[in-house]
Amino acid sequence: MKFIGIIPARFASIRFPGKPLAILNGKPIIQHVYENAAKGLDAVWVATDNNRIAQAVTNFGGQFVMTREDHQSGTDRCAEAAQLLSAKHDFDVVINIQGDEPFVRPEQIDALKSCFIDLETEIATLVNVIDSEEILFNPNRPKVVVGRNQNALIFSRQAIPHIRGVHKDQWLDQHEFYSHLGMYGYRKDVLQQITQLTPSKLELAESLEQLRWLENGFVIKVAKTRFESMGIDTPEDLEAAQRFLDDQD
Repeated sequence: MKFIGIIPARFASIRFPGKPLAILNGKPIIQHVYENAAKGLDAVWVATDNNRIAQAVTNFGGQFVMTREDHQSGTDRCAEAAQLLSAKHDFDVVINIQGDEPFVRPEQIDALKSCFIDLETEIATLVNVIDSEEILFNPNRPKVVVGRNQNALIFSRQAIPHIRGVHKDQWLDQHEFYSHLGMYGYRKDVLQQITQLTPSKLELAESLEQLRWLENGFVIKVAKTRFESMGIDTPEDLEAAQRFLDDQD
């Protein structure tokens, strides 16, 4: 089975315009993402709609594919890139690595790839165990309930499941909760199918596109990772990431 990595990266961002080109520890964020993703994959492309990002990728020796400007999500951009790449490249599964995750690890990519040992797997994603109330009750950190077969049952911005009759400050002692990390693997035909679906009621309610896939009958296999995510959505996140790296020295 052949895997490729696609990193969707757009220049326009309401909270942080030009984010992929922001400098972290002397390199653009997109370069950190690319180089770390390449440790776990034989082939990686940045999917972008911006010439400045494409030039930055060229400057550090990476590969890119130009996509349309009107995509509503990174998944849509990945789908177009995969369609363009399939004309010249042979692959079975696309790994979607978010362009604002400079600390992605090859172990995370390996965990996603392992989900496709099961030939029934259509889509795969990552979760990790929640160990703090700050994450558990933060609506910006989606949660997921996982079934015995390691398939996702439901995603929500709320803490799920609800522990009835127990005060919230004791929930972590009563149940193992999972936080969703927004990295996905898709069989290439499934990726094209899910991007043709219309937004669903659950997706619109929670603003989580993966609910559209579940609501339409697709199965999402879950892999656990012990590594925490550190995405960069704002300039303040960039400062925090730089402090994290400084502390490692």
